[in-house]
Amino acid sequence: MSNRSISWPREVVDKIKRLKAVQRQLKDFFVNRELAIDLLALAVVCREHLLLIGPPGTAKTDLLNRFTALVDAKTFHYLLTRFTEPSELFGPLDLAKFQEGAFRIQTAGMLPEAEIAFLDEVFQGSSAVLNSLLALANERVFHNGSKREPVPLITLVGASNFLPDDPGLRAFADRFMLRLQVAPVTDDKLDQLLDVGYDLERERMERVGSGGGTNLMATLKKGDLLDLHKRIAEVDMTPVKDSYIALLRDLRAEGVELSDRRVVRGLKLVAGAALLRESMVAQPEDFWPLLHMWTRAEEAETVNTVVMPHLTERGAVSMSHVRDIDDILTDLDIIQNQRTTVRSEATIPGRLMALNKLRREVLRDHRDNESARLRIDEAIREGLTQMEAS
Repeated sequence: MSNRSISWPREVVDKIKRLKAVQRQLKDFFVNRELAIDLLALAVVCREHLLLIGPPGTAKTDLLNRFTALVDAKTFHYLLTRFTEPSELFGPLDLAKFQEGAFRIQTAGMLPEAEIAFLDEVFQGSSAVLNSLLALANERVFHNGSKREPVPLITLVGASNFLPDDPGLRAFADRFMLRLQVAPVTDDKLDQLLDVGYDLERERMERVGSGGGTNLMATLKKGDLLDLHKRIAEVDMTPVKDSYIALLRDLRAEGVELSDRRVVRGLKLVAGAALLRESMVAQPEDFWPLLHMWTRAEEAETVNTVVMPHLTERGAVSMSHVRDIDDILTDLDIIQNQRTTVRSEATIPGRLMALNKLRREVLRDHRDNESARLRIDEAIREGLTQMEAS
C-alpha cells in the first residue's frame, strides 16, 4: 500500500523535531560545520557510520562531545595510535575467569557497551584492534573469547587526517558509509568563528572547578533514535527507485567505485533523508546523502558533478530555509527545560546566548509575532536575574 496520502503519526514528528532541535543547537555553536551536523543526524537515524577527514583543530571532537551531551546514550571516545592495545578499547582480561580456564574480557564502560562511539585517528590502530572494530562496526558483535556478543552500537564516528590507500584497511574504511572532508573555517567567517568559538572557551573556563563536564540536558533519548530507525522501512521509495538506479549507473560510468554494500545502504540513506524531511515518500531531493558516499577521496568531485544536477534540476530544497515559528518555540521549551533541570552557573551564559539567537531569528523571520518575542524576552530576563543572583 502506498504511503503517499499518509502522514507520520504525531509522536514520530515530535521525535524528528527533537532531533532537529539538537542539530540547530549544534549549528549555533559550530561555524561552517552545518553539513557535518546534518550527516551526523542522518547517521544516527540510519544506524550507519560517519568518517570525518581533516586536519586537527577543526572541532571534530568538540562537535561529537556536544552532540553526545544532548543525546541520552552511552558514549565512548578514544584516540588511537599504532601502540593502542585492544584492552584500551574493549576492556581488560577478566583474571578470575582466566584462572578458571576461560578467556573473557570485562567490557563494562568500554567500546562494546557504547551506543555512540567516536574514534580519533581511527586508521592508526593495530591489526588486532582493526579486526575487532571491523566485526563491531559491520555485524554489531564483539568476539569475547569463544562467544559472539551483540553490541548496542548505533553509530561509530571516525576521524582521520587521511583516507588510507592500504588494501588491508579498505575493508574497514568501507564500513563508513558517509564521508566528509572537514576543512578549517574560511577567511570570510573568521569573525563568526571568533565570536562563537570564544563563547565556548568562556563556557569551558566557567566550568573549571565544577567537574569539567558539558552541563547540557539531554533532549533526545536513545529510544527516539531507535524508533526513527525502524520508521525508515515505512518510507515509500517507489517514486525514486528508477532515478536512483540511473544515478548509480551514471556514477559507475564515471569510474566511481561503489560496492554492493554501498549501493544497497545508499537507498536506506535516501529513505532516512526523507524521514528527516518529515515525509513518508522519498523524492529526488533526498538524494543529497549520495554526495558523501564516495569511496576514494579523488572521487568526491566527480560524485558532486554527477549528483548535484539531480538535486538542482528537481527542485531540491535548501537546508537553510526559514523555520516555522512552532520549531522556534520548541527550541525555547527545550532551553527552558534545561533551566529547570540543570542547576549550574556554567550553563547560564550558554542558555542566554541560545535565547538571544532565537530572539534574532524571530525578529528577522517572524517580526509580526509579538507573543513569541515576548516569551523569549521573558526567558532572557529570567536568565539575567538568575545570573545576577548566582
